[in-house]
Amino acid sequence: MTTALLLLLSITVVLAGALLFTNGVEWLGAKLDLGQGAVGSLLAAVATALPETLIPVTAIVSGGAGSHEIATGAILGAPFLLATLAMALLGGAAYGWRRRRPQGSALDVHVQTLERDLGFFVGCFAVAFGLGVLGVPLWLRLTAAVALVLAYTAYVRLTLARSGEVAVESELKPLLFDTTKDDPPGAATVIAQLVVALGAIVGGAHMFVEQLVHASERLGVEPLVLSLVIAPFATELPEKINSIFWARSGKDTLALGNITGALVFQSTLPVAFGLAFTDWHLQTSAIVAGALALAGGLLAVFELRVRRRFEAAGIAVWLMLWLAFVVYVVVVA
Repeated sequence: MTTALLLLLSITVVLAGALLFTNGVEWLGAKLDLGQGAVGSLLAAVATALPETLIPVTAIVSGGAGSHEIATGAILGAPFLLATLAMALLGGAAYGWRRRRPQGSALDVHVQTLERDLGFFVGCFAVAFGLGVLGVPLWLRLTAAVALVLAYTAYVRLTLARSGEVAVESELKPLLFDTTKDDPPGAATVIAQLVVALGAIVGGAHMFVEQLVHASERLGVEPLVLSLVIAPFATELPEKINSIFWARSGKDTLALGNITGALVFQSTLPVAFGLAFTDWHLQTSAIVAGALALAGGLLAVFELRVRRRFEAAGIAVWLMLWLAFVVYVVVVA
């Protein structure tokens, strides 16, 4: 009973943090004179991806039994969840609220930003996934790790260089921490709200993880399941609630950028860490998760780049890709 109550409390804390964060990060982007693409793909995506990234780093540093498997699972679990369940929830939110969205179920995005994000993710993740399946020597893994770091550096430069191409999608709502509503808030107030928001998101997500770990131990769940499914579900997914709020308001560039930007981040820097500090020889469960993540990414290219709208069929396929892995873990693994 206590575990269930703490889980509910943790979700409430994350929701509150997400509301503060979506409001604050838009104001930060305005203060820095960044376009909507940079706000979604860099500021929102990277900041909210950090808690999930800490799991493999902590696992490797601790050096405990199965640390490499836990790290590898956490590294692959994040892009798998983002490319399947997170996309399904975002699409479902946009489709469900289509009558209140100005553009309905259609996408109102900066196409170049979307193409860049999805292209980086599919390309970088496919290379790293292939190396993990083949089981290559250390020198080749280190070379690939350096290449992924350079790729993300190039991505950041492109995003910042083209951030002004994305038009502001709507007038900013008042900053929640601002007590002087008649004047624009100061930078210190914006930063204070973001610090509190991130603290709530990270703290709530960690509380969520602790309670899920406690519950999984009682149920006898294997560590690999924890790292591939439960850890990203607890740390990555709650923070993508930001995208649901943005999608509800019709701010598709921010909503999608928060997910696709996180996909780029999770398929480059954490993967580079895995390539350099683990044996990066993927087991069957990790191979299945990686293949489904690539399938979800390719579906995103088709649905978002080609169709330019959220369709019920595509949303259902994203959801089935995630459920397929859950069934595989429970029945086969």
